[in-house]
Amino acid sequence: MKFAVLGQSPIQVSRVTFGCWELGGGPWEFTSDENNMKAVQAAFDMGITTFDTAEGYGSGHSEEIVGNALLGRREQCILSTKVGRANLAPSDVRRSAEASLKRLKTDYIDIYYIHWPSFEIPVSDTLAEFNKLKDEGLIRAIGVSNFSLEQLQEASQYAQIDVLQPEYSLLHRSIEQEVAPFCKQNNIAIMSYSSIAKGILTGAFHLGGKKLDENDFRSTRRLFLPDHLEKEEELIMVLKNIADSKGKAISQIAISWLLHQEALTTAIVGSQSIKHMKENIEAADIVLNSDELYKLDSVSKKVIASIDA
Repeated sequence: MKFAVLGQSPIQVSRVTFGCWELGGGPWEFTSDENNMKAVQAAFDMGITTFDTAEGYGSGHSEEIVGNALLGRREQCILSTKVGRANLAPSDVRRSAEASLKRLKTDYIDIYYIHWPSFEIPVSDTLAEFNKLKDEGLIRAIGVSNFSLEQLQEASQYAQIDVLQPEYSLLHRSIEQEVAPFCKQNNIAIMSYSSIAKGILTGAFHLGGKKLDENDFRSTRRLFLPDHLEKEEELIMVLKNIADSKGKAISQIAISWLLHQEALTTAIVGSQSIKHMKENIEAADIVLNSDELYKLDSVSKKVIASIDA
């Protein structure tokens, strides 16, 4: 596993981060707590040191699974969690942080995020409490998630923002225009979520015959609409051709493309399958040549433009 420095902080994160949303249950197909604890432990044993969760993932259950799974290994891990939009008043931030610390079975959080910007609480108020938590040693680095350029610029006035967590993949590249250049200029790391577009970039929906249940939360999402899935097939076939030439899985090429992007620090990828996590980790070692990168870049942009038309 390769590692990268997180913004201006002293923290080093693994280039692939274990995304723990699914471990909380909620909208995802769920295996079991026992399986998911084993998946977390296996990911650590295979080289992942960075684990991303949130108080909102299963109402804290994901944090509990991560905390239990990593008992005895805490000092070797980077734990990232988030406070939800409903808890951004200063007193609520502190209560949320203390509850997350308890669930994670730790006395400090490495990266603490504002999960979504507030419609009501000034970010200056929220970050004032974040700064206090940092001064007290309860958190080590401050991050924001789902912030626009303007929101990120404002937040940067009130705290040292070390990392932004946006949606970023071959099918979602909006940060590249303004947000990523701002992050580079200000030494703000980028930790991507939906790195394989909630499963689309595995090829399962185009080549594996996978269908979404009508109750699946993804069924109404933009990228999963039937006409958009049809438009995405061209990109899936490019990924497949590259994957086949290297004896790799489609998802591994999609993750590798992300890790080749200069702006990206670490890619969040979640799974309840140890086999899939092993593939995700191996993606960090895949090298794409200039022709492969050009083909993926150009077809990706074409597909996105077609979807957005």
